Amino acid sequence: MKTTPSSSPLAAIVLFPSRQLRRLYDWTAHWAHTRYATPSLFVLAFAESSFFPVPPDVLLIAMTVVNRWRWWMFASLCMVGSVAGGLFGYFIGVALYDTVGRQIVAFYHLEAFFDVVQSSYGANAFLAVLTAAFTPIPYKVFTIAGGVFQVSVFEFVAGSIIGRGGRFFMVAALLRLFGTHISRAIEKYFDILSLAFMVLLIGGFVVLRMLR
Repeated sequence: MKTTPSSSPLAAIVLFPSRQLRRLYDWTAHWAHTRYATPSLFVLAFAESSFFPVPPDVLLIAMTVVNRWRWWMFASLCMVGSVAGGLFGYFIGVALYDTVGRQIVAFYHLEAFFDVVQSSYGANAFLAVLTAAFTPIPYKVFTIAGGVFQVSVFEFVAGSIIGRGGRFFMVAALLRLFGTHISRAIEKYFDILSLAFMVLLIGGFVVLRMLR
């Protein structure tokens, strides 16, 4: 059945129901057990910042559980890939929005959210990018919108490094401390965590509206 665009930003979650999200999660996590795990983490972090739906945390968690002593390296790789992907998203917004960027935004049904992003950038671009980089808010929309609205590249990169770095290092550090307990909890309570993700996402939208 063909999906029609929606004016609601939250329709992005509806696009990936639990079953499809679980399949994407499993497919992403399986790369941790292949010889391509390290490059896959970089590629996933890069892609998620501009178009891919599954966050790199999935692969970061799986890889850190397998080798907890390299948690800092995995987090660093994830951060670098994500910030690089964010700059690619920024480029899409600057030069390719009409041909590529608009379709990405439409695919996730986030057209109406651009007004909120524009207001957030106008109020405090650094804080807006940092918030989107650290929380479950779709970071890809902010990277593309950053190019469309031509926000300061310095603020964009600084907010991305701090937000993405803080998020990935926090996740990896927790796994270094608690190991497989977290991984097993994710597997066991995946559906509940998906609902929690939705709640956090909605909360992120509320925070951004408060920044307007």
